[in-house]
Amino acid sequence: MLGFIREIAVEAGKIAVEGGSRLTASEIHVKGTPTDLVTETDRKVEAYLTGRIRERFPDHGIFGEESGETAGAGEYRWVIDPIDGTVNFIHGFPYYSISIALQKQGKTVAGVVYSPRLNELYAAAAGHGAALNGQPLRVSGCAALADSLLATGFACVRAGIRPDNLELLPGIVRQIQGIRRNGSAALDLCNVAAGRFDGYWEFCLNLYDVAAGALILQEAGGRVTDLAGRNRWPEAGICATNGLIHAELLKELQRQ
Repeated sequence: MLGFIREIAVEAGKIAVEGGSRLTASEIHVKGTPTDLVTETDRKVEAYLTGRIRERFPDHGIFGEESGETAGAGEYRWVIDPIDGTVNFIHGFPYYSISIALQKQGKTVAGVVYSPRLNELYAAAAGHGAALNGQPLRVSGCAALADSLLATGFACVRAGIRPDNLELLPGIVRQIQGIRRNGSAALDLCNVAAGRFDGYWEFCLNLYDVAAGALILQEAGGRVTDLAGRNRWPEAGICATNGLIHAELLKELQRQ
């Protein structure tokens, strides 16, 4: 199954790269707000992925960012973000990804996050570890928040939610070595899995943003909770770390 997911992710990446090379203003559309965008390439990638999945697994359900939820007759559901980081994609910034997760009875059992412009393919199967381009992944050994490099995002700002992440940042930034905001939740989670970041948090995300990346991080030895330390992510926010700094980061997030 993981081999099939890798295969379609790579092919989807080719569609994304080709679409990005000739993207025009007429192919960019506004969804909910002026900063919530979709391109014709997003739709083409999702159409390709759903087509391949339905061809091979006609009884599986599919939940895609652009096409919504399609119920299946069986216990499996695919969760797809065709381009996670659409604003980056539009601007030619290479930090975007194709995210594909497979769930069984609501639990993610396999996931791939593929960054075609960075040539990085992250993959994991539940209970079998995680890998980047075939090499095993392991989270960092950073044991103190003061020594950490964190990532975050501003989906909440785009959604118009208050209080938002801008209000949390000052207190947290003063407690850590550095902060990065790159614009793809799926890749941010994978970079925690790879030990490049020590932790990541955000709120106002959807399942398709994080389903594959969260499994990859967990299989690399990391921890994922909501902002209260429970399991209601992403609807109650997401806090994802190497596990060693998790309690400290949660404490700072709850202090704000």
